[in-house]
Amino acid sequence: MTPSPSSSAQAAREVVAKRLRDLRKGAGLTVTELAAGCGWHHAKTSRIENARTAPSTSDIRRWCRAADAEALAEDLIAQSLHAESMYTEWRHQIRHGLKQLQNSSTAFFRRTELFRVYSSSLVPGFLQTEGYAAAILGMSARFRELPVDDSPEAARARVDRSRIIHERGRRFVLLIEEAVLHYRIGDADAMAAQLGHLLTAGALPAVSLGIIPTTAHRRQWPRETFHVYDDSLVSVELVSARVRITQPSEIALYARAFEELRQTAVYGAQARALIVKAIDSLG
Repeated sequence: MTPSPSSSAQAAREVVAKRLRDLRKGAGLTVTELAAGCGWHHAKTSRIENARTAPSTSDIRRWCRAADAEALAEDLIAQSLHAESMYTEWRHQIRHGLKQLQNSSTAFFRRTELFRVYSSSLVPGFLQTEGYAAAILGMSARFRELPVDDSPEAARARVDRSRIIHERGRRFVLLIEEAVLHYRIGDADAMAAQLGHLLTAGALPAVSLGIIPTTAHRRQWPRETFHVYDDSLVSVELVSARVRITQPSEIALYARAFEELRQTAVYGAQARALIVKAIDSLG
């Protein structure tokens, strides 16, 4: 079973909190004495030790100084920054617009050779048409109440970024639930164009497109959408945030879940039949 991505980020924060608490206790300091040594209220010490408040770089340095453990400060700072970077709120990601969010991944994509994507809700971005992408990004702009809706420009940027699937030296193993083919995103024309694109994109040499039938005998229930980049990063998209997982043991769990989902999927003619069925259902 894959761990909850948000709980993974919280667990990383709790590791830092425990190390700070152990330093305080090892120094023989009470919560109040540590707070006095740092120059803040004792309630802040409790919030940090219980992982309710993330310590700043300055907080960690003052804590280590008060506990006579300054040599450990830089290691703890690095660990704390990693914990916080795992969980990035969307409001920070999109503060410069949806188009810039699409462009921000381009350099990373070019360093990646194997892309594994499982999606239980949407056609993966690599295979999205401009109309389908614009509909999704327009929903996001409305839901997040962005002051400027640049979803049409962002959709074009997403399609441009996706041209990487035509380049040599990369592989794309993409899995979707059959239900994705029937979720109405945009109008009927946009949906028909998207489904038609899947018929051709799934035949590209670098692309393996698997569809998990609703009638499949499952080894894994439908999971949250996740992306595995080589064996170095898993990205999970939540309503409020994007979680980046770099812990090898957790990446291995997602890779295992992906493999079990992959074995449940159908490919080739069987996958195309499911797409055609979805096109016919549009009426």
